[in-house]
Amino acid sequence: MSILIKFVRNSVTLWGGAIFLFTASASTASAVPDPDVVQQLAVADVVILGEIHDNPAHHQMQADIVAALDPKAVVWEMITQSQAEGLAAFPLSDTDQVSQYLDWSSSGWPAFELYAPVFAAAEGALQFGGLVPRSDARVAMEKGAAGFFGTKAATFGLDVPLTDADQQLREADQMANHCDALPKEMLPLMVDFQRLRDTVLADAVVQALQVTGGPVVVITGNGHARKDRGVPVYLAQARPEILVLSLGQSEAGQVSGEFDLVVDADPIERPDPCLAFQ
Repeated sequence: MSILIKFVRNSVTLWGGAIFLFTASASTASAVPDPDVVQQLAVADVVILGEIHDNPAHHQMQADIVAALDPKAVVWEMITQSQAEGLAAFPLSDTDQVSQYLDWSSSGWPAFELYAPVFAAAEGALQFGGLVPRSDARVAMEKGAAGFFGTKAATFGLDVPLTDADQQLREADQMANHCDALPKEMLPLMVDFQRLRDTVLADAVVQALQVTGGPVVVITGNGHARKDRGVPVYLAQARPEILVLSLGQSEAGQVSGEFDLVVDADPIERPDPCLAFQ
């Protein structure tokens, strides 16, 4: 597998037109983080580690970085806060216990074996969940993100509508991500729910910082990790004094959004996702 590390400016920079401060590449049999990557990330209060959910190399990279950083807390996109609190009863290296407790096989996420190294690396940190519980999802869709989040919506800037141009761009992305199979009337709801998920993750990070003082690592998809519209946006609104660094993980150099660092890995073979919509 070929790993390509690219460092971009800390200021917001488009991946496609980034000015690279440093570039290094290495060919290796496993996803081992470059020491410079760890050094760059170690200065942050919050490190957001993106992923493509079904790529094993991305998860191994996350596991190795978590082990190297040894954070005080880890926030997971994949589990709720209630689930996260229950993890204290299990050694996170026990794959069977953790996966059964989380009922992972029914969760809709890729196989737990992909995430097992990351959970094991998070042993010793406090665990926090950033997933909207299924029981709340319908209420959130009905009330809207700001309404569901209540009085804290303004803290994260969730009460401020997107610009028309940004709204249209995000709706187009949602349509493309769902193979042009969504009814158009659903698109605003999908965009709003994505903003809610970003904010719930950001809120979990704030709670983790309050409890532990940091540093905090976030395990999430690239979409939530991106600096131009994901969790970093809402953290900047709620806690502008903290340093947040975001790492995106691409396949064959392809990734959408803006990140502080990008790590590239080989793409995996996967069936055409659009077949499910036919």
